[in-house]
Amino acid sequence: MYLFGMKSLAQNIGNFLELFFPAICITCGNRLASRENFLCFDCWQDLPVTNFHLNPENKVAQLFWGRVQLESATSFFSYKKGSRYQKLIHSIKYKGMKELGSETGQRFGFILKDADQFRSVEAILPVPLHPKKLKMRGYNQCEWIADGISQAMEVPLITDILFRKIFSPTQTRKNRFERWQNVEGIFGVKNPEQLTGKHILLIDDVVTTGSTLEACACHLLNIEGVKVSIATLAFADI
Repeated sequence: MYLFGMKSLAQNIGNFLELFFPAICITCGNRLASRENFLCFDCWQDLPVTNFHLNPENKVAQLFWGRVQLESATSFFSYKKGSRYQKLIHSIKYKGMKELGSETGQRFGFILKDADQFRSVEAILPVPLHPKKLKMRGYNQCEWIADGISQAMEVPLITDILFRKIFSPTQTRKNRFERWQNVEGIFGVKNPEQLTGKHILLIDDVVTTGSTLEACACHLLNIEGVKVSIATLAFADI
């Protein structure tokens, strides 16, 4: 009876808070229904999915032509600056909604699992944060996205081999050349033998110029027999 009473009290408090502070969709601002999390059903349905995995010459793949040898490259959805779906990325990256990163990653992962070019993936690696930035932010959003993809694809997530050895400023306001300078030499690999001969899927939240992913891929491709594919949650269509 005591436990039942406590549950009823908690439910009543929750209902009271929901009355005055309703959960709203982070992209459109409409009130969420009882079984909706983060985004409403309509916004999930309207997500501008790229289907880049169906086209080997897609816009993400083209970013890396002549720069680094990749097996495949894709993004889940695209957005333009100021669009409502940019809010999705900002919420994952800056507003602590790491669980949203995992949920969106799972949705992406189910697509990748059925794509022929990603079926040979044997390990999933997120782009790492420098320990200083990790401490400031409290979590690595790429790791949460990668975890969701890992669960859906049923492929191991590895977070302790690729690392960032130099703290660097944000890339947000830099041009392509400045972005490359900003990431040159900042990544490293430890215990590379654990990845020997594997097809690796490298995960980032957003791809704009591809400089960060290129820098990571170059280190991984120095490992004997390694092949690299890239998947990002979003493609910034600028």
